[in-house]
Amino acid sequence: MSELMSRSAATSLDLAGAFVLTSPANDTRVPIVLPGDVHGALLAADRIPDPYFGENEKVVDWVNRTQWHVERSFTATQADVDGYLTLTLAEVDCIATVLLNGEVVAKTQNSFIRYDLDVTGKVHPGDNTLRLEFEVTRDVAEARSDAHPFPIPFTYNYLTNGLEGVHMNFVRKAACHAGWDWGVCLMPIGIYGTMSLRKTRLARQDSVQVDQAHGAHSVELAIKTHIFAFAHGEVEIQHSIDGQTITDKVAVRPGDNVVTHNITIHDPKLWWPAGQGEQPIYELTTNLEGEKTTRKIGLRKLEWIIEKDEIDHSFKCRVNGRDITMMGANWIPADAIPSRITPAVIRDLLESAKAGNMNMLRIWGGGQYEPDYFYDLCDELGLLIWHDFMFACMSYPSDRDFLGDVRTEITQQVRRLSHHACIALWCGDNEVIGSLHWYPETKAAPERYVANYDRLNNMLGNIVEDEDPIRRFWPSSPSQGYMDFSDGWQSDTRGDTHYWDVWHSAKSFEAYRTVNPRFASEFGFQSFTSMNVIETFSEPKDRNPSSPVMEMHQRNNGGNARILETMTRYFRFPRDFDQMVFLSQVQQGLAIKTAIEYWRSTKPRCMGTLYWQINDIWPVASWSSLDYGGQWKLLHYMAKRFYLPINVVAVPNKENTQITLKGINDIGRPASIRLQVLAVRVGGGERVLYERNAAIGADAAIGLTTIDAKALESDEFLLFSWRDAHGNLLGENDFFPKPYKAYEIVVPAITTEWSTVDGKPVLTLTADKPALFTTATVDAPGYFSDNAVTLLPGRPTVLTFNARHGATPSVDTLAASLKVRDLSQTF
Repeated sequence: MSELMSRSAATSLDLAGAFVLTSPANDTRVPIVLPGDVHGALLAADRIPDPYFGENEKVVDWVNRTQWHVERSFTATQADVDGYLTLTLAEVDCIATVLLNGEVVAKTQNSFIRYDLDVTGKVHPGDNTLRLEFEVTRDVAEARSDAHPFPIPFTYNYLTNGLEGVHMNFVRKAACHAGWDWGVCLMPIGIYGTMSLRKTRLARQDSVQVDQAHGAHSVELAIKTHIFAFAHGEVEIQHSIDGQTITDKVAVRPGDNVVTHNITIHDPKLWWPAGQGEQPIYELTTNLEGEKTTRKIGLRKLEWIIEKDEIDHSFKCRVNGRDITMMGANWIPADAIPSRITPAVIRDLLESAKAGNMNMLRIWGGGQYEPDYFYDLCDELGLLIWHDFMFACMSYPSDRDFLGDVRTEITQQVRRLSHHACIALWCGDNEVIGSLHWYPETKAAPERYVANYDRLNNMLGNIVEDEDPIRRFWPSSPSQGYMDFSDGWQSDTRGDTHYWDVWHSAKSFEAYRTVNPRFASEFGFQSFTSMNVIETFSEPKDRNPSSPVMEMHQRNNGGNARILETMTRYFRFPRDFDQMVFLSQVQQGLAIKTAIEYWRSTKPRCMGTLYWQINDIWPVASWSSLDYGGQWKLLHYMAKRFYLPINVVAVPNKENTQITLKGINDIGRPASIRLQVLAVRVGGGERVLYERNAAIGADAAIGLTTIDAKALESDEFLLFSWRDAHGNLLGENDFFPKPYKAYEIVVPAITTEWSTVDGKPVLTLTADKPALFTTATVDAPGYFSDNAVTLLPGRPTVLTFNARHGATPSVDTLAASLKVRDLSQTF
């Protein structure tokens, strides 16, 4: 180590840990662990009931209407304070006064900003006190709204919980903290990120960004370090990656300094999205006089190809020179109580995304920027991120103070995250352009609100252009493109599309085949959450779709009724509540399967489908494919199938007189398959309609065969499977020409047999009659390799159980709680 480094190693004192939580409004005095939140502390102290149970959301509403203070003492040594000191507080939620040893050192107002506070001379050897005094966020937001020169309405989504709405467009915290049409209103208070006292000799690291320039056999990295210096002087910085090290002495001036160094990686190992190749990671270590940070770098060239074509304009993602179809879902915060969001919780959800054959998630603009470990995991797993900035479904102010605060937020977040291979796109907002057409105030003065929107959105685009020029900025989702302020929701010739008519307008599932998006970034259909999850928030008397508790756990107006009304279109009405819950998940999966199979079949017109949504923020009826807690709903099993890279799907014509089977290949090289098509009677019996080899070109979708609907008897459906050249089964699918209620489905006898293969439990299912949507469940956390499957007589189906948490349960343990159901049981 150089003389400069050796005499001035930086240190950091972690201030996380035990604080005391009090309120000036009552006699509360309980422990709180930070990072953490007030609700978590009150729950731990038994001061509030579980907010997720019953109608307790209303019972705990007082918490977010109360001022809260947190305080702790900490001990510093002379070595800790001998230098320039920075108090770093990240994700302070939200409006707080920060006091150090009784002196006000900051007032925070943006939970998306990392506050780096110069506290040199304010910390002394011995005991010190750190205190934060939180304001009532909803009161601050309302006061700001009242003071604004013209009205800016908040989203209707805040009126779905029976509680008072919040002007969340005037404060910078997760918009969904105030509730959403799938979310609980808790308005959490706390600190969720870094809490540290950093000592440096002269300067500190604020961020390290890495731009990539790809050549034929090398990648040049431009490493851009943002250094904050407290005074004039010289610092030494060192970067190490791939066995190469650069050490440099840099002159700095007070304030922000930017230093760029270049390193070339020869013969790079390229990073690919999940399912398309490997995800090699290079580790970059940066050392600024003892302040060491590491960043994980995946080397890939990513472009968005948005250019004129024979339809209008393309919208596709090109990675390492290949146009790759994006397959995935939308992501919301993992829990409404922030202290419950842990690396283990996030890994479980993201691993389920990858297991569901996804390669992209969209971080939605009404949530939050996720912690660093989230993006590291996405890099590791090959999950690309479409990243909204945190604006959603309503207009926002555009005055100088608001824009200044947002400028700091966006600049920090782009600098923090831009080195990640997973970051594919920066998007300005969610549906804010569309919201200009929703509210009486915005509709009455469209020119004003368009100009107001453009001030903010234009600034966001400029920041991306300045800070991360190699990435695409997309103004909004949905959007038809640059400087287009039209409501492009229903446009399917360019840009991205949010298609919600099947859910919100109660159109048939077949309506998905009437639109042809270039990139479907939002669409969805609800189901009830699984029965074992319902049991965690309800009593037996509540288990009725129109009970107050079930309606409290349904945040979309009329949602439960829409689930049931749609059910009567396609199915016979279920015989009890448990079967209704099961059937709602079958129905949800069918809706999204209909959309995605058709849109994938239009490739290369449609090059992306991200359904709404993958996860839940609390236990609720919603559009998610994973229950709150990460359990797989039937939609997630179906997603694993409809997102298979080599797939075959059935596409009927408009008149339903012909059914075309289309082969889809997303693996980047030609594929040869053998396709077999059966006509199967619902009561038993089958015949071969078609069996032939087929070649599907690289990254293509082609017609394989067309079947006349008249070739099927009234009680027959199609079941088709495809295998590779070695006879290995690649996938299986089915198609029912009529609603399921039109068939006289028989009750099959299903037998089960457990075994162990390669240390994993395996369940073999057999049936004496066709069994539709056969689903196996066990009490242990985990998922089967498939579910909601079609069983045919004489064709055993083998399901492998994958444990999600901890050790794999024994076969005996799993067998004890096994339940198997199928569609016939709902009749």
